[in-house]
Amino acid sequence: MDDLQSLVRIPRIWDQLSRVEERLLEASTADDPYLTKIAQHLLLAGGKRFRPLLALLAAKFGPSNDGRPVEASVAVELIHVGSLYHDDVIDEADIRRGAASANANWTNTVAILAGDFLMARASEVAATHLSQESVRLLASTYAELVEGQTRELQLERDLTHSIDDYNQVIGGKTASLIRTSARLGAMAADADSSTVEALSTWAWEVGMVFQIADDALDLVADEETIGKPAGSDIREGTFTAPVLMASQGPRGDRVRDILKKDSPYTDDEVAEVIEIVRSGGYVDAALSDASDRLQVAHEALLSLEDGEARMILETLGKFLVDRVETARG
Repeated sequence: MDDLQSLVRIPRIWDQLSRVEERLLEASTADDPYLTKIAQHLLLAGGKRFRPLLALLAAKFGPSNDGRPVEASVAVELIHVGSLYHDDVIDEADIRRGAASANANWTNTVAILAGDFLMARASEVAATHLSQESVRLLASTYAELVEGQTRELQLERDLTHSIDDYNQVIGGKTASLIRTSARLGAMAADADSSTVEALSTWAWEVGMVFQIADDALDLVADEETIGKPAGSDIREGTFTAPVLMASQGPRGDRVRDILKKDSPYTDDEVAEVIEIVRSGGYVDAALSDASDRLQVAHEALLSLEDGEARMILETLGKFLVDRVETARG
């Protein structure tokens, strides 16, 4: 968050984000204190609030200046956090944001219910404060999230799928909500249609970069940096672009031999795959694709009014890639 604050030097944005934090707790409060405690578990654990930040930045390109961008920010973050509860159940994860996951702290059942509750509250926020189109957009985005997650499950422990398959997965499970964050923020500020479309194109590409960088971090960073053990994707049988590329490279036979087994991978096996991926330059290859996408994102911004908000958006994508470079030193 400190890094983002140094990047986004618009005081009003951070004032609005403080209001988003308050509204998140208000919206996630249930009549049942037990459900409230579980639903707020991840909200109180922190997080970068990247999606709300995008919504607020996108709103700077519209003429209106009321409270709707804050509500748009709350809605997208509730969808995001709700999906994390479900992801942790699917992945049988024990840690999220450096703390025990809700499913580990309680049970799978209550974690799923808490995720459902947060997503229902996202729809309620949008229906109360935003437009009918905003409600439809959130619903269709959640469908994309589910499709992306389902496609990922189908490809679990499968080294034969293509980079295109990988891109479809990350488009559904990550880029779709990041695009919606910017789109919803712009709509909430009554931006014109061409501006909404330009911001949506930018956010889609940056969303893809966000996940590519996150997947790279899983291969180069330590647990303190990413809040979960390095190589978690491999342990879960989720093979990201660098691993897929390594499986077809000069030491691909060894990667395939390790990853084709049905039993859990040992720490030594995961470490060996990571070493092959890193030494083979496959993380760099994935980041090269990210750089190409950043160029497309940059071009989408050229039609927008020049100013501080646009300048921030132009540097935001590079910030995501630079996180990887910093992590591996």
